[in-house]
Amino acid sequence: MYRYTSFDRQFVHARAAQFRDQLGRHLAGELGEEEFRPLRLHNGWYVQRHAPMLRVAVPYGELSSKQLRALALVAREFDGREGGRYEGRGGGFGHFTTRQNCQFNWIALEDSADVMDVLADADMHGIQTSGNCIRNITSDCFAGVAADELIDPRPYCEILRQWSTLHPEFAFLPRKFKIAVSGALEDRAATAWHDIGLQLKKNEAGEIGFEVRVGGGMGRTPIIGTVVRGFLPWQQILVFIEAIVRVYNRYGRRDNMYKARIKILVKAEGQKFIDAVETEFADILERDAEGFAHRLTDAELARVSAGFELVPEGVVPATEAYSDRVVAVPANGAAYARWLERNVHAHRIAGYRAVTLSLKRAGQPPGDASADQMDGAADLADRFSLGELRVSHDQNLVLPWVRVSDLEALWKAARAGGFATPNIGYLTDMIACPGGDTCALANARSIPIAAAINERFDDLDELHDIGDIDLHISGCINSCGHHHSGHIGILGVDKDGQEWYQVSLGGSDGSALALVPVAGKVIGPSFAADEVTDVIEAVVDTYRNERRSEAERFIDTVKRVGLAPFKVAANAVRRATALQA
Repeated sequence: MYRYTSFDRQFVHARAAQFRDQLGRHLAGELGEEEFRPLRLHNGWYVQRHAPMLRVAVPYGELSSKQLRALALVAREFDGREGGRYEGRGGGFGHFTTRQNCQFNWIALEDSADVMDVLADADMHGIQTSGNCIRNITSDCFAGVAADELIDPRPYCEILRQWSTLHPEFAFLPRKFKIAVSGALEDRAATAWHDIGLQLKKNEAGEIGFEVRVGGGMGRTPIIGTVVRGFLPWQQILVFIEAIVRVYNRYGRRDNMYKARIKILVKAEGQKFIDAVETEFADILERDAEGFAHRLTDAELARVSAGFELVPEGVVPATEAYSDRVVAVPANGAAYARWLERNVHAHRIAGYRAVTLSLKRAGQPPGDASADQMDGAADLADRFSLGELRVSHDQNLVLPWVRVSDLEALWKAARAGGFATPNIGYLTDMIACPGGDTCALANARSIPIAAAINERFDDLDELHDIGDIDLHISGCINSCGHHHSGHIGILGVDKDGQEWYQVSLGGSDGSALALVPVAGKVIGPSFAADEVTDVIEAVVDTYRNERRSEAERFIDTVKRVGLAPFKVAANAVRRATALQA
């Protein structure tokens, strides 16, 4: 993973010191709330429904065991701390998000500067995890180790991070701005759903470049990003992104926050937007001789790439015969075999695998990890993965450097720590935002719905029979739970102060199960909270009745038969509820 330089460390410590000064002046009454608000936002601090919320950046999802232990320390010592302002309010946890960040919901603002110091000591920060700026750069959680990877995206992600951090021209955009990068055949970074989505490619000459999408996003208007360049040489990527964001900064709506995202500008202007970007791009390149263009050079790419151990010390590739052999399963090892099938993934280096540590367990919200659990995952990383982890888009943790010979020992240790649920890709491996339990923007709670579905579908044999389904839950239209891209999506809505939920089907984030990204379609009026689990069960039962064979996936059945039979099943739940009433 990327190793901080002395400059990097000096930078984050200076930022932490600056925030401490700003916080002190705010608490002393020298900085009003309106003056302090943009300062705290650019350091990752929100004011939520009940308490401040901190969002910690995890650039492109990479974490060291040391950094995860720092997050555990924050959870244990500051999040709902004993004797603190929010003691007993459900703290002591971190929440890993779809954008590969970590959030804390019960830290007192008075403690925030101390928290920033803890993070800085571990080469972490909250810079630009909120506010109308270029946010945390995200990527494939298997970047650098994926068997289907064409180009490692991490050096390019790091270049984008360094370039965009505190970029003065893009610090106050019309709205937040998100960039995702992928370098594999399968798009596990959901690039099409981002303001800018970058897919690394090679042309016929073997040269490296990017397919560039612009204007993707969820929220009130779900839109798949438009491909504006099929192949852009990697040396020009910063110039092209600068042209895109500059045009957006110039013409994006600032009079209406619901129409301020770049997707609205792209949709409204179409080719005019693309032409404006190309004109700006050409203008920047024309002034290249004057030093205006941020062209990437071989030397710059080499400088950043040197910060990564592309093959960490201690990794010794095995022979192909060893790599390809079937991993031995001990007698009566059905549980281990199921874990191997669902949680263990192919690796680019012979004799190694990537392993998902599931953060989806009964009695705990999806993506949550307690301080003790984070310490436990850090211990597993030290023992089995060279001290490195990843945060996945699906709100799990990944160990990227596991020897095949260590798999059984890892499984036993992960099971003891509660990380070995063999449900990756199944219905209960759901994505969910925190919802109305903490978020001030939410219309409804996500966590109780997730818990009820998890309880209903708690049989692994049944999940195995159902097969792969992406279930995504959002507590409001802001779509932090990415409900639009779920094979099954659930959206919390408000009806006269009551919590109701819309259900959509057929969405995709563009990952392995359905390579074409698309927004799901709502299957009728919203449902009451106590109907949602029955609706999901009815939808699943309909799929099992309609599929051609057990090999036909849920998403493929929905595409083939359409929404009609699922609507009938869902409406039957409502009629049954009405009769019971």
